[in-house]
Amino acid sequence: MVDVHDSKSCGAIHESSILSPGTMIKKVLVIVGPTSSGKSDLAVRLAKKFNGEIISADSRQIYKGLNIGTGKITKQAMRGVPHHLLDVANPKKQFSVADYKRLARHHLRYIASGGKLPIIVGGTGFYIDAVTGKTNFPNVPTNTKLRAKLGKKSVKELFQILKKKDLRRAETIDQHNKIRLIRALEIINALGSVPARQSAKLTGFNFIYIGLKPNDLNNRIHARLLQRLEGMIREGKRLYKQGLSYKRMYELGLEYRYISMYLQNQISKQEMIERLYAAIRHYAKRQMTWFKRNKEIRWFTKKEYIEIEKHIERMLG
Repeated sequence: MVDVHDSKSCGAIHESSILSPGTMIKKVLVIVGPTSSGKSDLAVRLAKKFNGEIISADSRQIYKGLNIGTGKITKQAMRGVPHHLLDVANPKKQFSVADYKRLARHHLRYIASGGKLPIIVGGTGFYIDAVTGKTNFPNVPTNTKLRAKLGKKSVKELFQILKKKDLRRAETIDQHNKIRLIRALEIINALGSVPARQSAKLTGFNFIYIGLKPNDLNNRIHARLLQRLEGMIREGKRLYKQGLSYKRMYELGLEYRYISMYLQNQISKQEMIERLYAAIRHYAKRQMTWFKRNKEIRWFTKKEYIEIEKHIERMLG
């Protein structure tokens, strides 16, 4: 699965170079929801219906080679619909929300300028809010000394520190993600707290939000996990052979965290399944906590496709 446009070429084009401030307002469809809710399939179906192209908003699917563990859509499942921002980053290196915002906004403008409907799809609310402008992230520079100091602490210790300093941010952060925990504490050190979400809306676009939330989410999560299990283990072994360290695999979170532990014989396969299932469920809850803040989202179940289609037709006018 390769991105339609090379990421390096995206970076070379300023995001304002395709649509000028005076350009007519363009509509953008945004499909959100927790993991395993069926967003990818719905997005393809709607893209076929409304002549759209898809921009992935998943913080791990942007990495090359992280396919089965992230549930990345296959080329066959794409059904010929162009997908952007899949496989654009090296998993050995960090890819920031600022990197995502820059590339995603370029693709959004590129798709709209071609007369097609941009469709942003994913479960990483952090990324979606960045590109749509619902969140204006603080411009806090890197504090090397503080990072070195915090880096010596465990994720458990870092999370406890964050809870004491900013409980609101602690409720939405991945408490096992050391990089994000350190960044949050870095911002707090500079500003006193992680600023509340401030609007920095992207001009020239009108965003239509669709939320997908199945009634049987836990069952879907469990079934999907078991279906992908052996493939994820093989993928973990391949990634390690290709030079991805177990430490980095752990940092990538969820599936890769527990695969790395299993491959190092730190946990049994059954323990991996149980702990991963619990972790994915918890992650889905955090996703919903984030999305519920956005009152513009119109929520549906996957069975309500006809209603979804009619709603989009009305919103597109």
